[in-house]
Amino acid sequence: MSSPQQDASAAARTPAVRWFGRMQLLRLLGKSERTMAWRVADPRTGQELMLVLPRVQPADAAAMERWQQAVRRASRLDHPYLAAVVETGVQDGWPYVAYDPRDSATLSERLPSRGVPALEAAEWATQLLQGLAYAHEAGLAHCDLQPYLVLASDNGQLRLAGVAVAVERAQAAADVSGSLRAQRAAAERDVLASGVLLHLLLTGQPALEESDIGRVIARLPPAGREIVRLPWSTAQPVPEPLRAIANRATDRQERQRYRGARTLLRALEGWLQSESGAGGGPLVLLVDRLRTAGVLPASPGGADRAARLAMMEGGRTAELAEIVLDDLALSFELLRLVNSAQVRGAQISGSGPVLTVRRAIAMMGLEGVRRAALALRPWPGPLNETGAADLDRLVDRCKRAGRVAVALRPAGYDTEVVYLITLLQNLGRLVVHYHFADEAAQIRRLMLPAPSPRPEEPEEPGMTEEGASFAVLGVDIEAIGSAVARHWGLDDSVLAMVRRQPLATAPRSSDGDDDLLRAAASCANEAIDALALPAPRVAVALARVVARYGRMLDFGPRELQEALQAKASTPLGLAASPLTAPMPLEPEPAAATSRFRA
Repeated sequence: MSSPQQDASAAARTPAVRWFGRMQLLRLLGKSERTMAWRVADPRTGQELMLVLPRVQPADAAAMERWQQAVRRASRLDHPYLAAVVETGVQDGWPYVAYDPRDSATLSERLPSRGVPALEAAEWATQLLQGLAYAHEAGLAHCDLQPYLVLASDNGQLRLAGVAVAVERAQAAADVSGSLRAQRAAAERDVLASGVLLHLLLTGQPALEESDIGRVIARLPPAGREIVRLPWSTAQPVPEPLRAIANRATDRQERQRYRGARTLLRALEGWLQSESGAGGGPLVLLVDRLRTAGVLPASPGGADRAARLAMMEGGRTAELAEIVLDDLALSFELLRLVNSAQVRGAQISGSGPVLTVRRAIAMMGLEGVRRAALALRPWPGPLNETGAADLDRLVDRCKRAGRVAVALRPAGYDTEVVYLITLLQNLGRLVVHYHFADEAAQIRRLMLPAPSPRPEEPEEPGMTEEGASFAVLGVDIEAIGSAVARHWGLDDSVLAMVRRQPLATAPRSSDGDDDLLRAAASCANEAIDALALPAPRVAVALARVVARYGRMLDFGPRELQEALQAKASTPLGLAASPLTAPMPLEPEPAAATSRFRA
């Protein structure tokens, strides 16, 4: 039998039972400056719940009523990635919301110190963003996204708790004034918090060594001067596209960050789709759109072009090819048709890819070309006026680059092959501008330099095109172009040529046809890009083009200027061949020279 002293000692060691109204507080799950969460037991039902409260009481009865209205609206949200609300109420002046945890632990409890693998982190983040976007579209902001407010089940499903629980001044002001501006600001803060949470998922460590995401945000611009970027060395490898997405989400420049949950969600979903084991890579982003809207719409004047084709009964291949090449959509459509596995397998088994419109015309015949022209979507397809103008400018730039490449090509190479390879190096850009017009506009904005906060300091450079496309689409623009080209049936040697020479590496000196053609096309595209720079930078950029390619392609500054000044209406000078005498269809020799030289 124990002594009274032993009983007193045991009682002292037993933790006191704490209550919140009728609910027994079991353990604290987490707290921030705005909210706190507890695991509680409800004696009335015998069920364990997750209890979330604001850290600050509403200021008065009117504020309490606004809070209750907001959480009642939140409790009616029905989404698989939002936690189900069991009860809302007020206890001793403290408002609360109780959630059904469904045997889930919080993200704080489940997240290992090494972080989680990249695919898993992106999948978790997309779940949260789907729930968050749903709440935003219902006019509600979360206002305190924290890892302890994320419920994670054993099967990897996440549910977000705490929507509208924090007493948020911006949200209250929005309810009072009816202004959407404060709601938008609160939603943008949620998206920034999502970026900080993604950083936590990938690294396993809190950003800025601060567990409260709200405090991290307070230390970022514009309120603070800290920077949150993924370290180059992490316990779990982070692929470059996902790194670009995570870093953009917390970028120190406000203009570079994601504005909406859907925008960040689309970038992550794009990367996940391109990485999916189901195959298809970046092409999965485009399959449905390609099927319904085509690769590109017919260029303006498509009806007149089709009428001209209909009148060319006795024309010549070169004349017809000039007409076709004036329309990028028709040129690409003919390449797609003749390089598809079904056509090439049936007609020219064993031959290499078709890289000239003249040969495509010979294979399809005039009637086939007419049908292809009439099947194109009329300009500008689904684009609005702004998107159509942007695409029209890009098409003109691509055509101009093609003519520059023709002017600078090494002697003896087929004019049309050089022209088409130059166009194909822009295939991804053209497709993105047509099928993802809003995303293309985002990419252009991210690439713009930011003005310096001080006049004496140089402007801050914008993102590279690759980094911007990773941050917006989750995949490289050139990878999209390569995926479409591969889908058409072009082989690896052609796919290598239609990827531009990276700006960070010098062109490889070689006498091989593939390298020379890739260099000629890359040179022309870089020169046209240089002309789009601010005036003080154009001369330096063009000099860099000459330094990179002049020796390999045997040209200097004068020849480059002459090529750039050539008129857009100048004929390509295709070699004439009778339309009634098509090119031979026997397999091409293996030597590259016979494929690319005139």
